[in-house]
Amino acid sequence: MDRIPCRLYLITPPGLDTENPSTFADPLLAALDAGDVACVQLRLKDVDDDTVRRVVDVLRPMVQDREVAFLLNDRPDLAAELACDGVHIGQTDSSYEEARKTVGAEAIVGVTCHDSRHLALVAAEQGADYVAFGAFFPTGTKNPKARAELETLRWWSEMTTVPVVAIGGITPENCPPLIEAGAEYLAVIASVWDHQNGPAAAVRDFEAVIAETGGGQN
Repeated sequence: MDRIPCRLYLITPPGLDTENPSTFADPLLAALDAGDVACVQLRLKDVDDDTVRRVVDVLRPMVQDREVAFLLNDRPDLAAELACDGVHIGQTDSSYEEARKTVGAEAIVGVTCHDSRHLALVAAEQGADYVAFGAFFPTGTKNPKARAELETLRWWSEMTTVPVVAIGGITPENCPPLIEAGAEYLAVIASVWDHQNGPAAAVRDFEAVIAETGGGQN
């Protein structure tokens, strides 16, 4: 079965300056202009609603102006209010049904499924636009609740055409097996924003590996 080419899914870094989000403009635009990026997820933890609004108002136009989807983590209500393209929800956030009702039929709703095939099947049956499995590799960004296996990606690729995101410690060096197993999106954080040569170089490195690996089609 032919599947869509693998693409990058950028997640904002934990150290983003929420008081002065414009300071993130240069690295963000450098990454977006360096190659093919499918979406940017704004992930903010332990901040108030006005902080989310301030950051979204600065970053969302930059992303959408480049025809890249802008997703908000955890908060369907603010995603809808602030004209985001969709929302990503975890298993402890609002339910898929609540998120879909809040953001509307045309918006993107993605669901974290950790390493659970059951959770992924439930999300897909409910109408999720994508499911996310992980963590596939050790990561310092957050404490993962599960370790996912390549076989889960292979199984998903054979079971369904619902897009799948791989997340957790992904780098240009370790991503080829994920692409070969069927990952259609690589969710990346530190490997882009903390790249020694900058985010643009990181995106180009990922693009080269994706091309060499066959673009994620199997």
